[in-house]
Amino acid sequence: MLDEVERWLERRSWSAAERPVERLVAAKRAAGAQGTVSVVLPALNEEETVGDIVATVRRELMTPEVPLVDELVVVDSGSRDRTAEIAARAGARVVRRDAILPRLPALPGKGEVLWRSLLVTSGQIVCFVDADLRQFDARFVSGIVGPLLTEPSVQLVKAMYDRPLETGGTVLPAGGGRVTELVARPLLNLNWPRLAGFVQPLGGEYAARRSLLERLPFPVGYGVELGMLIDALNLVGLDALGQVDVGVRHHRHQGGQALGRMAAAIYRTAQQRLARAPMVRPQLTQFERGADGFVPTTHPVDTAERPPILTLPEYRRPAA
Repeated sequence: MLDEVERWLERRSWSAAERPVERLVAAKRAAGAQGTVSVVLPALNEEETVGDIVATVRRELMTPEVPLVDELVVVDSGSRDRTAEIAARAGARVVRRDAILPRLPALPGKGEVLWRSLLVTSGQIVCFVDADLRQFDARFVSGIVGPLLTEPSVQLVKAMYDRPLETGGTVLPAGGGRVTELVARPLLNLNWPRLAGFVQPLGGEYAARRSLLERLPFPVGYGVELGMLIDALNLVGLDALGQVDVGVRHHRHQGGQALGRMAAAIYRTAQQRLARAPMVRPQLTQFERGADGFVPTTHPVDTAERPPILTLPEYRRPAA
């Protein structure tokens, strides 16, 4: 199993720099209708960041010279600030979550917004980007769309990146992604080891073919990324999945209680799928940035247990 993951890392992990936008535009034109791209930003109270993301995508990927993105949609899930106004002014089409499929009352959660966005977009490649990113780089879009335009067998592509933890004036270069390291990565390694090669399995930046998304269930909350990855593996196989290094992700960090709620949703999403995938690989693969990109290191996971001490005859036998 580890050999399969290593082969996948070599074949299906790329850098955004490998596919310059000129190559992507040419591939998009050659693909015709199958190369149309929709970018979706799920947003809730993101007035500080959403405008810059929208403006960057429009300025760098939606021009006559670089017509890579066909539509840019912000789905607002009930913001109480100026998110919708700022996004529209920056050039996005803004749609209220509750206005999509109104006969079905909306449930709270990010996955609900992503699911409904499929009803108001038309691109055959759909790219999801979180709306809280700071210092946004257009590679977060072009990088993950690239393999879908140039590799016909690829169905879903996740972004991978360094995720510094910025808190109290201190920056830990790899301190972000706490729920990933403490919950998602162990779950995947132990139960779905073929997915152990994903650097950022919970990252909110990924692109997929509409034909795949149409066939996937969407957990309505924070478990959507984990569920989508597992279900895509089961549906199209590991070789149809890929990841692209896009650099560094800067974003707003959640507090401890919010992380706890996220972890619970992710664990529940995995729990619903565990009956189909018992633990088969007691190992954990982690990643560190090296000179040539992300370097995997695999460690054994302690799985042995000792029986209750009372069951030992040596314990029951009185000491001589």
